Amino acid sequence: MGAGAIGGVIGGRLHQHGHDVVLVAHGRHGEAIRRDGLRIESPDETVVVNVPAVAGLDRLEIGGDDVVLLAVKSQDTAGILEMLVSHVPPSVAVVCAQNGIENERLALRRFANVYGVVVMCPSAYLEPGVVQVFMAPTSGNLDLGRHPSGGTEVAYAIRDAFRASSFRSEVLEDILRWKYAKLVSNLDNAVEAVCGPEHRRGPIGELARQEGAACLHAAGIDFEEAGCAARAATIRSRPIGDQPRPGASSWQSLARRTGTIETDYLNGEIVLLGRLAGCPVPVNELLQKLANSMARNRKPPGTVTPEEFEAMLEARSHPRGHLEKRP
Repeated sequence: MGAGAIGGVIGGRLHQHGHDVVLVAHGRHGEAIRRDGLRIESPDETVVVNVPAVAGLDRLEIGGDDVVLLAVKSQDTAGILEMLVSHVPPSVAVVCAQNGIENERLALRRFANVYGVVVMCPSAYLEPGVVQVFMAPTSGNLDLGRHPSGGTEVAYAIRDAFRASSFRSEVLEDILRWKYAKLVSNLDNAVEAVCGPEHRRGPIGELARQEGAACLHAAGIDFEEAGCAARAATIRSRPIGDQPRPGASSWQSLARRTGTIETDYLNGEIVLLGRLAGCPVPVNELLQKLANSMARNRKPPGTVTPEEFEAMLEARSHPRGHLEKRP
């Protein structure tokens, strides 16, 4: 479900390596796949896979032994799950190959067999019918586990399918601890979208991650920081020809002028937890506000300079009335 950057690469690679896959893709992207196949570009090769693709679930018959892999953005998950409930048996395995931690919670309200995936796959989708993966010969890391805990035969079968299709994959017994760690690492996605890719690893991103980690500690949430960092260190992006990887998923949403962005479920998750735990998170609050505004107004990524961001942050921290001298 969702054949963009992540869903297209995972589904395309699975099909390329002999697995029975159907993509659910609508609009110009789905039309291009049905007409010309899915083009997968990587540093080592470009392949076109003639993977079946349908525009909606009404074209599919999904059985209890099938796996539904969600790869839509988190803001679209609730609507997709509502459609799934009426089209698939309740025993089906729902696998959330998505950032954030809200998707698994939403899925678990409707399905018993829910799995989370810690996605580390540098990919892009900017052109209909084409996805890019900026690693080769390994396409990325897809570690998974059942939500909320425990490994099952299904998890190991999915792991084996991922491994056979050019991905590294491990089954994790405590998937939420890993997904919370990945959430912290994704907090600078909004920095990249708002200020540009060159500023993702700069001071604003560092502040956002520090706030996120402090907020999780204040909320009493344990997360696998060291293990997730070690897995991330195995990711080595390479250019495709002379094209380096563009911005990550949030940057791509603004670049494609989709009108929506995933920030409410990344920085917004920290904002929610901060408010519940009484932990101030002003950097993440401002990133959430700016990213959403830019998406709604279909502004291109990178239109706010770090200096402008810092000025806005200062203004929010010290409103005009507080700066006026009192007699």
